Amino acid sequence: MILPDGYSDVPAGKIAAIVTHLEMAARPALRPDPAGLWSLRRVDVPSLDWFRDLYRRVGEEWLWISRIRMPDAELAAIIQSPLVEIYALAHEGRDEGLLELDLREPGQCEFVSFGVTEKFVGTGAGRWLMNRALELAWSRPVTRVWLHTCTFDHPAALAFYQRSGFRAFRRQVEVVNDPRLDGTVPRGVARHVPVIE
Repeated sequence: MILPDGYSDVPAGKIAAIVTHLEMAARPALRPDPAGLWSLRRVDVPSLDWFRDLYRRVGEEWLWISRIRMPDAELAAIIQSPLVEIYALAHEGRDEGLLELDLREPGQCEFVSFGVTEKFVGTGAGRWLMNRALELAWSRPVTRVWLHTCTFDHPAALAFYQRSGFRAFRRQVEVVNDPRLDGTVPRGVARHVPVIE
């Protein structure tokens, strides 16, 4: 459905985001690696508890909810698939960043989950992680790497992805139940998205 020009009401109890899909069709030149004591480790068979904990610590403030709401069996089938690769950015023995590469579509790699915990936003850890993500993605037989971001994400996310070599190709509006009203995430997160009951 195409929204009409002008304003469209969003019902109380719902939230709405503009989702931008971005892609690249060739390996980009990587931006310089920032200095930092980070490492990347692959988690071959991630447990649901581990994954959801890191997913929350990285994405709760930006209303990442899809994997929190997902039934256990469905989540396990995805993140434990041999065609989905899960990585953690580690710092001093603690996982502080999440990278999920979905290679289930032949010739494509989707960055499904990408981000660092709040403590590492603005430190260069995100750039370092993106460089590793792009190296990993383009080491596979792919012709397209893509991801999406939305207006709930960090305000610098879209520009960061564009500086990394991604080009916007699609825009959508997503309307969902506000996860702060049903306990999916704490009531006080994501203050940049007002709660309207």
